[in-house]
Amino acid sequence: MSRKTGMRAQIAAAAARLMAEDGIDDFALAKRKAARTLGAADSEALPGNDEIEAELRAYLALYQAEEHPQLVAELRAVALDAMRALEQFHPYLTGPVLKGIAGPYAAIELQLFPESAKELEIFLLDRGVAFETQETRRYSGDHARAVSVFTLLWQDCPLKLSVFDPRDERVALKTSQAGRVMERAGIPELAALLGDAAA
Repeated sequence: MSRKTGMRAQIAAAAARLMAEDGIDDFALAKRKAARTLGAADSEALPGNDEIEAELRAYLALYQAEEHPQLVAELRAVALDAMRALEQFHPYLTGPVLKGIAGPYAAIELQLFPESAKELEIFLLDRGVAFETQETRRYSGDHARAVSVFTLLWQDCPLKLSVFDPRDERVALKTSQAGRVMERAGIPELAALLGDAAA
């Protein structure tokens, strides 16, 4: 194993530990912190998200074998409750909670496909739900889309609602143009996942 490959593996392991123990849910941030902690030069090849995810799964299985599956099940149950309440907006669960790698402070990430973001805003305001909004960029195919993200608390858990155009519901969505397609699960798939966990 070359020095570069060895450092890459060390950074992946350190980033995974930061994500598991400190609740960092941003791969890029965990990567940079891990590289800094290990004294890796900026020119060192940083590990890919998939390498860190593999290390994170291994870490969680080894050090949090009992509490982590319980945490994920609890977050998925909150997600299902939110999705049922937001059913008219065609919700899908995505991100760390779906993947089963969510840390203790992870936000539940939902994709919604309403006719307009205004509909969701009115829905939340009518129910007295406090929220913040910001814009982010997502890709459907090779096309960049500006997406509104509503951040709020649901059963004391942070919830991020990314609002897409209804036409994007049938398209593969990515976080970056070259990135992997974001996995997602609708209400029936998530209910089945929770049923499996209960069994």
